[in-house]
Amino acid sequence: MDNGLRYIGAGIAMLGVIGSGIGEGRICAHALDGMARNPEATSSLRGTMILGCAIDETTGIYSLIVAILCLFI
Repeated sequence: MDNGLRYIGAGIAMLGVIGSGIGEGRICAHALDGMARNPEATSSLRGTMILGCAIDETTGIYSLIVAILCLFI
């Protein structure tokens, strides 16, 4: 395989990180908005926010793994 195509494939694979970053920002923003409106629910919202961020972050990690595989295999 041509090296140029490997780099293009890795770049396209890393486009998935954009959606992960936007999603993570929205998760945190809405959780903080909920904490500001209802301070009693802070511990519940914090746990849900951390779980949501962890699930969302897997998309970015999968994109990174695909990009690494494109470059080195």
